[in-house]
Amino acid sequence: MPDSVENLEIWREGIEIAKMAYQVTSSWPKHEQYGLISQVRRAAVSIPANIAEGVGRRSRREAARFAQIALGSLYELETLFYLSSELGYVERGVFRKLKERLSVLARRISSFVAYQEGEHDAA
Repeated sequence: MPDSVENLEIWREGIEIAKMAYQVTSSWPKHEQYGLISQVRRAAVSIPANIAEGVGRRSRREAARFAQIALGSLYELETLFYLSSELGYVERGVFRKLKERLSVLARRISSFVAYQEGEHDAA
């Protein structure tokens, strides 16, 4: 287990994605404040928060379990950004960049889960 969650690249990237979510949603219509904006921000914050909670429990099993929850939040966020793009709140180019960053982070979190579950020992 890492000394601090701040040493984990997946946590740092999750923080960056959460910051991006706040920036992107800041210009959305006010009538979405308690709808889509709130959902996007909650899902985005949930990614690094769940990684931190899992690591904080000091168990590989718990780290893997909470990273899987973070992965679920990541896919939720991707879906919310897709919908936002369809509604015209996010430009297609911005959506593609967000989607690529989410895709890279999803692969990294999946690798982290596999490592925590001991799948690295099988090779």
